[in-house]
Amino acid sequence: MVRSIGSLFARLTTSNRQPEPQPFAATSVSRVEDDASGKLNIPIANMNEEEQIGHRAIERGRHLARQGFWSQLSSEMRATDKAGETYPLTELLAFGARSDVVLAVEHALSGGAEIADYDLLCGISELEGEMNDHPDDPMIGLVVARAHIDLAWAWRGNVPEAKLPKLHLSRCTAHFDRAAAILKKCREQASNSPAIAAADCALLAGHRTDEVRTGYKFEKLIELDPYNHRHMRALGTHLLPRWFGSYETLENLALRVAASTQAIWGAGGYTWVQFDAIAHDDEACARVDVEYFLDGLRDIVTRRPNQDMINLLAAYCAITLKNQMGRHAEADEVRQQICDAADWLIRDHLTELHPLIWAHAANGFDDSLRINSAERFAAGGHRDALRAIGNLFRDELLSGTSVTFTPSGLQFKNN
Repeated sequence: MVRSIGSLFARLTTSNRQPEPQPFAATSVSRVEDDASGKLNIPIANMNEEEQIGHRAIERGRHLARQGFWSQLSSEMRATDKAGETYPLTELLAFGARSDVVLAVEHALSGGAEIADYDLLCGISELEGEMNDHPDDPMIGLVVARAHIDLAWAWRGNVPEAKLPKLHLSRCTAHFDRAAAILKKCREQASNSPAIAAADCALLAGHRTDEVRTGYKFEKLIELDPYNHRHMRALGTHLLPRWFGSYETLENLALRVAASTQAIWGAGGYTWVQFDAIAHDDEACARVDVEYFLDGLRDIVTRRPNQDMINLLAAYCAITLKNQMGRHAEADEVRQQICDAADWLIRDHLTELHPLIWAHAANGFDDSLRINSAERFAAGGHRDALRAIGNLFRDELLSGTSVTFTPSGLQFKNN
């Protein structure tokens, strides 16, 4: 952020800062030996493509904001917002630009340092000042609105609302209200911006109004940014009865999204909308059209066969859904059919392991999860992945056959 905010964050966190963990080597190979002589060998990705792109975009946004190059930041955000990128580069640039302010407040509220009330507000005040200096720039407004949403959640925390201190609740509400006011102007200035539409949807979970138009907002976002499956996944979660929808609405909108994105995802639009919803809700899982869901899974693989996607889908089937077994008989019947897809996903399409994806899968892809050590988090995903893959090839390994994953497919060797 601006230099004073960067200095504030440094002052708050220096005493607790740990050395950055070294990533897995690009050429490393994971090997598991069973009781017999069979071995499982699979390359470990250094950092997957999505992580590399995301890291660069965040660092770029942080650098431009710290140097005060707001016009350049806005220009780059506009360019990526219009390009229809598969990756949400505009949102990542905006995250980097506000990260010093948000992280400083999150750190202070976590009890990690003594901090005055002035310090909690000075960062967002400086961001507001930049927005006032660029009153007709919706991209800078987007950065500030997103910062307010982040700060609202920082004040909200994980405490049940009934037990939330009055100060925390009032600050949370104030930040959400301010974000809503800023986004209203941003929408007027850039009505066809996917990044602004995404921020408007992100506002829904914390800024409930009398007339929540969840389906409409998300359908517009998906229309603007149909290549980004994250929007469809978020729609499904928001349509659960615990939020803003019903099981009937979830099914209907999943079918509508599948129809509207058929040229891009085939039946995959249905799968994406149901993806997180059925992982979080037993009744939604029991009701899903499992055959259509599996058709969508195959269509996603056909259209996006990169290893980021294969790891995501395989981990979802082998870990996320598997961990939910035993709670609901009808849902378990559905889960098992989807879990079985891990077999062909891994045998036919997996060529390398992305540990972080598997780690997130084990935690249900929880966006609010706080990761204290990326190295330990990835190591947990590594272990879970090897256990799941080892179970899949257990018969081969017990018979003494070594299984090796290569870019051209599986290789089996009898020892």
